Amino acid sequence: MSHVVGKPINRVDGREKVTGEAKYAAEFNVSNLAYGVVVSGTITKGKITSIDASDALALDGVLQVFTHENRPNLAWFDMNYKDLDAPPGSPFRPLHDNKIKYNGQPVALVVAETFELARYASSLVRVEYEEDEHETDLQKHQDKAHKPAVGLATLLKPPPPTSRGHFEKAFTKAPVQFSAEYIHGFEHHNPMELFASTVVYEKDGKLTIYDKTQGAPNSQLYVSQVFGIPFQEVRVISPYVGGGFGSGLRPQYQLFMAVLAARELKRSVRVSLTRQQMFTFGHRPATIQYVDLGAEPDGTLDALRHEAISQTSQFEDYIETVVNWSGALYNAENATFGYKLVSLDTYTPLDMRAPGGVTGVTAIETAMDELAYKLDIDPLELRLKNYTETDPNEKRPFSSKQLQECYRQAAERFGWSGRNPEPRSMRKGHNLIGWGMATGAWDANQLPARAEAVLTVNGKLRVSSATADIGTGTYTIMTQIAAQTLGFPLEDVVFRLGDTEMPLAPFQGGSLTAGTVGSAVKIVCEELGKTLLKLAQQMPDSPFANATFENVFFIDKQIRLKQNPAVSIPVQQLVDQNGGRALTETATSFTNTLKQAKYTRYAHSAVFVEVQVDEDLGTVKVTRAVTAVAAGRILNPKTARSQIIGGMVWGISKALQEESVMDHRYGRIMNHNLAEYHVPVCADVHDLDVVFVEEYDDIVNPLGIKGVGEIGIVGMPAAIANAIFHATGKRVRDMPIQLNKLL
Repeated sequence: MSHVVGKPINRVDGREKVTGEAKYAAEFNVSNLAYGVVVSGTITKGKITSIDASDALALDGVLQVFTHENRPNLAWFDMNYKDLDAPPGSPFRPLHDNKIKYNGQPVALVVAETFELARYASSLVRVEYEEDEHETDLQKHQDKAHKPAVGLATLLKPPPPTSRGHFEKAFTKAPVQFSAEYIHGFEHHNPMELFASTVVYEKDGKLTIYDKTQGAPNSQLYVSQVFGIPFQEVRVISPYVGGGFGSGLRPQYQLFMAVLAARELKRSVRVSLTRQQMFTFGHRPATIQYVDLGAEPDGTLDALRHEAISQTSQFEDYIETVVNWSGALYNAENATFGYKLVSLDTYTPLDMRAPGGVTGVTAIETAMDELAYKLDIDPLELRLKNYTETDPNEKRPFSSKQLQECYRQAAERFGWSGRNPEPRSMRKGHNLIGWGMATGAWDANQLPARAEAVLTVNGKLRVSSATADIGTGTYTIMTQIAAQTLGFPLEDVVFRLGDTEMPLAPFQGGSLTAGTVGSAVKIVCEELGKTLLKLAQQMPDSPFANATFENVFFIDKQIRLKQNPAVSIPVQQLVDQNGGRALTETATSFTNTLKQAKYTRYAHSAVFVEVQVDEDLGTVKVTRAVTAVAAGRILNPKTARSQIIGGMVWGISKALQEESVMDHRYGRIMNHNLAEYHVPVCADVHDLDVVFVEEYDDIVNPLGIKGVGEIGIVGMPAAIANAIFHATGKRVRDMPIQLNKLL
């Protein structure tokens, strides 16, 4: 049972979730708990001229109404409000002054003895405004685009690649030319769990905060800096997260409100946001992309231009790596790239599953499909024609790249060879059938992280790190890594996370966690193994006296000699020899910068999709799809497959349904609920198949893993769009592709 890495193990936290034992941020009940409800602003730009909370305060049980007029003095400098994922600019400060920066901005917090009373009292708060003209339309204001400001965010979100060759000259001379514009609007994360913070006010003034977050240390940093509280007096706990998708990377304003109220009232306070208020902060930004391709008649790319204009707020420059992907996937000798922002009167965008990646890959992969039809070349053949084993952007090899094998296995599984290339040539009754394909790529990065391992007196292994599990299976794969490293059965291993009293780890996002925290777990368990070896060496007449750590291995809760596996000592015996005291080790994993800097590190995928389009109604059904993924070592095929399937479903959503519709007259998202913000339901999801292509990579991290959170979505929307064209002969470059665009 010790060799558990790579096995399809059930989620170790599954029972807690399905039985309701797992507690989320709004479910931690404490005595003397008050409830806060946020009052949202109703204009998009201007200022508050008056707030009348007298009717609310007159209600018995209403404790206070906090506004910009009565909030306490807080940190003054912008730097104090910056969190670990903050882009360049001036972070939003809730209740800072009377200025309105975007629609739905929090303007007051009503705190009462019960939630129902707080909610009712919030409806009695009267706010008057002086309204200014606003700008929320990206397409209308492209002429105001500017280059992004440079900040720490560029470490993980590098600027566009340096141009190479002479694009204009090469494009002009290219025998075959293609140009197009691709558009998508706002999108919001909408995880099932609403944002909430339960702040427990301790007797000594210390705070214990149960927060919905993808990084408890980030929330701790924010609270400490904004409110001037020493780190050790702020504890943030987040053991379970009901979905995040990037929305929990930055602290949201309910955390600020709950801490403010708890400190002022000196009692515990919970603030929960409504589904409508979930549309009043970070989102995937609206983006316009321009792609130009110049090619030889045989499909060889000579020229490539990829430029993007994205929306950001008036107070921060949120950036994404939208255009970088095309330059890394295809080796056009002459290429140019550009990325600009338009500052609008909205909240700052926020990373949303595969930020920039799914946006940019959708454009380049749709453009490549369009070029294939123009050249009368099979879309897969065109991609193979322009395949490269080196990263043209950085002029260095990939640490590993099994993309060609992804193409081969996915095409074979899908039956791509049976495709009739002519649009509108395949039918089933009154439905048009279309087949499309696309490539996917996503970074395989690693950050430093710490972990602790404790071998208890009763022989159990407890490992912890202050990372998060937003539903990806982190609890499970970390348990597997620890169990295999020290040869323990899974039932004797417990992995804990989501608590700032645990060793520091980055927030969960960007497909980083498996490689980052997993490396720390492996290292700390190895350190514990070295301690066990020392204890074994100290035993009388020990057969391990001259053994090195490389000469031993752990299995079945025993330490054994590699050259003679029959020689063993039970781990429990070593613990007993330690005087019955627990053994504890803490370790840090670092990136091997010198080794990794020589390579570009990506996971890759190939996506093949079949759609049925009702010729009369224009409705689209994704009837089947195959995604082949090369993502290094797969720790758990079951949880990894779930991640890819989830990404594929979200790809269906992005391609066909998902859009936050803004009425630019009011600067307001109009469909701010799950009745009108459309996402796939079970009836929209049919035959989804996942293939994991074997890939070895000892450069990305000690475990050779790349992460699978994002790679499942990046290629899916383009593959669907390409299949729709094959079915209908209509090319739609404005997502989502809804029926009115096909009729």
